[in-house]
Amino acid sequence: MKLIFNGICRFRLLTYVVAVVGVGQVSSANSSPNIVFILSDDQAWTDYGFMGHPDIKTPHLDKLAENSLVFERGYVAAPLCRPSLASMATGLFPFEHGVAGNDVDGRNNRAELDVPVREAFHGYPSFIKLLTANGYLSHQSGKWWEGSYSDGGFTHGMTHGDPERGGRHGDEGLKIGREGMAPITDFIDKATEAEKPFLVWYAPFLPHTPHNPPERLLKKYRKPGRAEDVAKYFAMCDWFDETCGELLGYLDEKSLTQNTMVIYICDNGWAAKSTNAADPDQAVWKGFALRSKGSPYENGIRTPIMLSWPGRVEPSRSPQLAHAIDLFPTIAAAAGLKAPANLPGVNLLDEAARKKRKTVFGVTNSIHNMTLGKPNETLQYLWCVEGAWKLMLRYSGEDTTRYKNVHIWDTAPVRLFNLVDDPYANDDLASSYPGVVERLKKRIENWHDVDSHLRESLSER
Repeated sequence: MKLIFNGICRFRLLTYVVAVVGVGQVSSANSSPNIVFILSDDQAWTDYGFMGHPDIKTPHLDKLAENSLVFERGYVAAPLCRPSLASMATGLFPFEHGVAGNDVDGRNNRAELDVPVREAFHGYPSFIKLLTANGYLSHQSGKWWEGSYSDGGFTHGMTHGDPERGGRHGDEGLKIGREGMAPITDFIDKATEAEKPFLVWYAPFLPHTPHNPPERLLKKYRKPGRAEDVAKYFAMCDWFDETCGELLGYLDEKSLTQNTMVIYICDNGWAAKSTNAADPDQAVWKGFALRSKGSPYENGIRTPIMLSWPGRVEPSRSPQLAHAIDLFPTIAAAAGLKAPANLPGVNLLDEAARKKRKTVFGVTNSIHNMTLGKPNETLQYLWCVEGAWKLMLRYSGEDTTRYKNVHIWDTAPVRLFNLVDDPYANDDLASSYPGVVERLKKRIENWHDVDSHLRESLSER
């Protein structure tokens, strides 16, 4: 599905109205579940106790997993925070909602150039606006790129989004977790006192850099032979888990757990640079390990997705594919509301819908530049996962910043992996299975067919 950028504002407004009209206001907190949305920042899919990591301790998330429907094979729409979060909120892919990267032109005129991007984005429905329009109180904390919390449809929040005060990707909201949980717990108290169902958007700047964990946690992970960047990252994952424990514990303390759906996902993966020291291509990029953040390899796009709702969602581990675009229809269904009919995701509470879908897709654009209304101009990859197979198609979209080094080493036009035999996607099998490559390539092109003239111009660069 493709949406034409120009002239769609009225379509988006109509879609939003259709999604809200006829639903009706909720009558009380008891008729609609509270929604607690937990979103970690820069964490690889392996880096949890419940996912089998031998060293990282995440007891609170492990407990949540025991009481959740866990999708071990979850994926995000893009391996980068801003487009990834935008897809979670809207249920659309980056080439649909228009937020393909973190900035329009790197650090150049960020605030000015970002205004039309945000304005276009806010024309789309989101699960935030849907819940708020139907009686929910909603609180934003942590990562939020699209202006202020109120711009995003939240009734309460922390992010002001004012560039003159340093607003960009969360500003004051980034204090959550690192400096305590009081803004969220105070909000929960207010919503409870008002007898309103609530949405909590908890997207802390954790375990994201700066990796400055409490010394007590860092001591747990320092050991002979372990690189310091790895020890610090492990400790940050532990710190994030502690904050989740505070939030989940507060729900228990206030007897809110039973009527609350808790959702967990990560925005994109990350790996310490030292873990990729043997790779000669790593020399071109000093920020983090290649094939992680900003990359469509598994360490960039795969994440566990968890849904916990006592008495309503049976705890289990699902082998089925799940996707960040599924969150909007899932949350709407849980709240008894209608999501827009054009959303490409499925309701993860609907087992039949999960079984019917066989393939998930995603996109990777340039990291710090994008062209408003023309997301394909910065396209780097399209990918799909179907059963054991994963296919990646390589493009050469415009990349004007130093972050191009995350991608320039990767020159193969296609890559194919068997994720059952090779879960970290290290062994490219494209030359051995041309039939699989061709079949999955057609699946990708049927999903998002990059205009032929653009494909040609990109390949010539």
